Amino acid sequence: MNIQIETAIENLRTSNRRYAKFERYYSGIHELSFATEKFVNAFGSQFREFAMNLCPAVCDAVKDKLRITGFAVESVDPGFGSRDFRPDVARIWDANRMGLRSGEIHKEALKNGDAFAIVWPDANGRPAIFPNTASQIAVSYDEEMPGRVESAAKFWRTADKRTRLNLYFADRIEKYITAKESEGFLPEASEFVPFAQSSSFSLSSPHAEDHAEASTLNNPYGIVPVFHFANNADLGMPGRSELEDAIPIQDGLNKSVLDMLVAMEYSAYRQRWVAGIEVETGPDGKPIAPFKAGVDHLWIAQDPNSRFGDFETAALDQFLKVKDSFRIDIASVTGTPLHYLMPHMRGQPSGETLKKSETRFLAKVRDRQESFGQVWADLMEFALMIEGHNDVRLKTNWEDPSPSSDRERLENILLKKQIGLSPARALEEAGYPNA
Repeated sequence: MNIQIETAIENLRTSNRRYAKFERYYSGIHELSFATEKFVNAFGSQFREFAMNLCPAVCDAVKDKLRITGFAVESVDPGFGSRDFRPDVARIWDANRMGLRSGEIHKEALKNGDAFAIVWPDANGRPAIFPNTASQIAVSYDEEMPGRVESAAKFWRTADKRTRLNLYFADRIEKYITAKESEGFLPEASEFVPFAQSSSFSLSSPHAEDHAEASTLNNPYGIVPVFHFANNADLGMPGRSELEDAIPIQDGLNKSVLDMLVAMEYSAYRQRWVAGIEVETGPDGKPIAPFKAGVDHLWIAQDPNSRFGDFETAALDQFLKVKDSFRIDIASVTGTPLHYLMPHMRGQPSGETLKKSETRFLAKVRDRQESFGQVWADLMEFALMIEGHNDVRLKTNWEDPSPSSDRERLENILLKKQIGLSPARALEEAGYPNA
C-alpha cells in the first residue's frame, strides 16, 4: 500500500473538516440558538434559515483591497541580456484571465484560510494556471526547509462517481483513480489504482496535467507545481480563516436577533389582566378563562370591585443595543472598519476620520499583499520557466489600498519624483505604464 496516498488522504480529510464550518458560515448556514425549548418548538422551523450574516463582509472587505496591477522584474539571468519580461508576464496573466481569477483565489484564502493554484503546460506547451478550492488540495512542507512545499495532493470526483487523486512532487506527478464507484467522500488508500489514460479523454479538460498518457508524469522543473496561498499563517503551516475569530460573535449576534424577534412575536398583542372577579371551575376542577381575548370581544364584569389592566410591551431598544454591540465586537476582533459592518451609522465620517479608523485594517491588507504577493511572484516565475525563461525574479505590484483621491495620489507621485523617482516609474504608478 502506498504510504504517500494514505498520508495525502488523511491530510485532505483533516483539512476538509476544518474548511466545512467556514464555508457554512460564509454562506449563511449558521447554528441557531433559542432561549428555551418552548421557543425552539414555536419558532425553530420559522427561523431555520435565518442569519444576520456579517461573515461575507469580514472577508470581502479585505478582498476588495487586494488588486494586482502587474509585476515588476527585479532581476534577470545575464544570459537574457536587457530583455524586458513584463510583456511576457502580462501575456500569461491575461491569457489565463487572472484579473478575475486572482480575486477568486484571494476570496478563497480569506474565507477558508487556504487557496491553491496549479501551474502546468497546456496541450500546446503554454503555461496554464488553474485556481483550486481549499477543499481539493493538501500540501506538505519540508521540515528541514520550512516554507518549501515538499509535496501536494489533489482529489476530485468524476462523472462516473469515481475519485481521482494526483500526487505532486518536485520530480514527478503520480495519478491514481478508484477502481470502482463509491459514494464516500474520500475512499481508503487501498481502493486507488494507477490511473490508465482513456482514449476518449478530452483535451479540453480543466486538468491540464492529465494530457500525458502515463500514470506517472515526469516533472522537469524541479519544483512542486502547486502554489499555496496561506492567509495569516505561520511558516510552513495552514492558513487561518478571517472568520475564525468572528464565528463565536456571529452566533451571539444571531441569538440576540432571534430573541428580539421572539419578543416581538409575544408582545405584538398586549397581554391584559383582570382582578377582583370570581373565576368558575370546570368539572375537572380547573379554572375556566372568564374572557376570550380578541379585537371583537369586550370584557365586562358586574362586580364594581373588578379591575382591568394590561402588561407593558417588551422594550426592544435593549435588543437593538446588544445587536449593535456584537457588530462592534466583530469589527474589534477582525480589524474590519466598523462602517463596513454598520453602513448606516449616524453621521458620515470625514475622509481623514476614515483614514484613521482604517489604520489597523490597512495594515492587515498590506500584510496579505506581502504574503500573497510572494506566492504570486513565485507562480509567475514558474510560468516563465515553462516557457524556457529561468532565473527571472519578479515582484507583485498592488493597487494602493489606502483611501485617497486621484489628486492626492498624483501629488504623492510628484513628491516621489522630486526625491529621485524615475519618470518612467512615476508614469507607471500614475497608471500610464506604456507612456
